[in-house]
Amino acid sequence: MSETDPDLELLDESSDTALVLPDESGDADRERALRAGLDEYDLEDDDLALLHGFADDEDREPEAALPVLAVVGRPNVGKSTLVNRIIGRREAVVEDKPGVTRDRVSYPAEWAGRRFTLVDTGGWEVDVAGIDRRVAEQAEVAIALADAVVFVVDATVGSTDTDERVVRLLRRAGKPVVLCANKVDGPAGEADAAALWGLGLGEPYPVSALHGRGTGDLLDAVLDVLPEVSAHGVVLPDGPRRVALVGRPNVGKSSMLNKLLGKERVVVDSVAGTTRDPVDELVELRGKPWVFVDTAGIRRRVHQTSGADFYASLRTQAAIEKAEVAVVLVDASTKMTEQDTRVISQVVDAGRALVIAYNKWDLMDEDRRPFLEREIEQDLVQVQWAPRVNVSARTGWHTDRMVPALERALDSWDTRISTGRLNAFLGELVAAHPHPVRGGKQPRILFATQASTRPPRFVIFTTGFLDPGYRRYIERRLRETFGFEGSPISISVRVREKRKR
Repeated sequence: MSETDPDLELLDESSDTALVLPDESGDADRERALRAGLDEYDLEDDDLALLHGFADDEDREPEAALPVLAVVGRPNVGKSTLVNRIIGRREAVVEDKPGVTRDRVSYPAEWAGRRFTLVDTGGWEVDVAGIDRRVAEQAEVAIALADAVVFVVDATVGSTDTDERVVRLLRRAGKPVVLCANKVDGPAGEADAAALWGLGLGEPYPVSALHGRGTGDLLDAVLDVLPEVSAHGVVLPDGPRRVALVGRPNVGKSSMLNKLLGKERVVVDSVAGTTRDPVDELVELRGKPWVFVDTAGIRRRVHQTSGADFYASLRTQAAIEKAEVAVVLVDASTKMTEQDTRVISQVVDAGRALVIAYNKWDLMDEDRRPFLEREIEQDLVQVQWAPRVNVSARTGWHTDRMVPALERALDSWDTRISTGRLNAFLGELVAAHPHPVRGGKQPRILFATQASTRPPRFVIFTTGFLDPGYRRYIERRLRETFGFEGSPISISVRVREKRKR
């Protein structure tokens, strides 16, 4: 923590006892009196809007089960480029080399007024081992869980032995298949596309995923075979909370998701950076549904990355923004690094609830643990409010403790303090420890209100600037009095002057 004014340090040391708030029955009277006092000050339009009150937070609506369309093919035929073209934005990571996509990744899509789930897959190859084998297995799972399949072939190369093997795989699956002849950039390539009739999958649709040529005809054909009612789509229960698994590479995020699911949903390998695209999965823990998102490891600052790692970093940031709570996994077997600290800062800056999970705890020897506890206290001094769990993604040890920590963090993230209660709290706080005098003046707190939740944001109207140390003091006492375990809180100060008569 940064250095503070000596007066504020003395103030902090002498404030160990909790505040005793007055009876709640008087809170409303206090609020009315303080609000009336604001009439003497110059207020801006947004001040008045804030005092008038904000609308309640948006309700989360359950998603319907949508038909599932899988995009498959061998590596580097343009599957992810086609996925980006269909969904209308650059969401899937694309790079001009094979093997960039590894997991099966789902995206919501729409065409001609019909909504469906689009699944991007890694390249399917024959007789491969290691990580490539696991990528191929995920592609096979995507076919099994799809209602229809788009099979992408590179028309400039023609059908290969691998393509023939994929055709046999698709026939065994018995799913409707639409054949996409990709990389047909003009009329000259139509003949190359026509040669793919020989695969025996019906009419090949000539497409340029890069330029958008022919994708409309392809999607029209897809809608003809895609069922109205999905046999495989998942109906999300009402309001499952979204949890992002984040951390630096090779810290165990994908292993954690697989362990929570009880199956090999995402590709795991000892090579750092295996995950590229965020992977969403519905998980039921203790009878409650959660949407867990596995993300790419954050290696370094985004502007210092390139290629697939650059786009993976952007996707990870987007996954944090879309989540409600982030579980930051830290490798307990090594000392905390600057990367770990940066990941935690990303979550806090995004305003998301936070749980810190020390993974690989089972690899720790008994002599190391007491020293690690002291290191953790020093490393996490800025986020002492975040709940911490010690787990092992490999064995599943203590993963059951994740849910209570997530629930506490989300409850804090959703907490709203009534305006009367908040002002009663600040009145007691200021009476016990007033702001230090600066330049012969002492700023006075006029009124405070909670502007929003998710995360809790407080606005304080004052007659002068509040020292950063005093703001931290207010935040600390807010946490001591009202909790807020696992949630960042924001305090903004609006200095207002009295109206001139």
